[in-house]
Amino acid sequence: MRELTYYVAVTLDGFIAGPNGEFDFLLAEGDHRDLINDRFHQTIPTQFSEALGIPTDGELFDTVLMGWNTYAVGLPDMPSPYRHLRQVVFTRRDPERVEGVEFTDRDPVETVRALKEEDGKGIWLCGGGALAAVLADEIDRLVLKINPVLIGDGIPLFGRRGYAPKALTRTATTAFESGVVLAEYART
Repeated sequence: MRELTYYVAVTLDGFIAGPNGEFDFLLAEGDHRDLINDRFHQTIPTQFSEALGIPTDGELFDTVLMGWNTYAVGLPDMPSPYRHLRQVVFTRRDPERVEGVEFTDRDPVETVRALKEEDGKGIWLCGGGALAAVLADEIDRLVLKINPVLIGDGIPLFGRRGYAPKALTRTATTAFESGVVLAEYART
């Protein structure tokens, strides 16, 4: 069975973006970059990977899931950000068709359960926080690129999930001189 991995950058106070979707405070440079880009290169948008000569193939993922707000970050310049992956965008909007992007208003939990039953590689939950909250019980792996910054307000890692304790098991932690910590967890 395929696994759903929520791999995302987050602040020390638990936000994946600022109140208006800002993410320029996340560290793009530093000693963490090469290791993370090597291991998670499939999470780099296709046009950036191609420009940097980074391969888009790999063993981790063949599908990426996004909410509309996460997808819209690249518009209008990047209407198909992860052309190397199957792209599923959850939205109630009726967007124009984009080659290689599947827009759906289906139930995210039912969709993920169906995807997990298909043959293939892993499924990457790219964001956002509201979608992660809905899919929290379906997440098999949580990989956090924790940035050494506090922003005080913004889009929470798991949206407004409500009180629902869920234990995870730490599987790996890598601390970098940049202050970034890569923390990995699995469903208990």
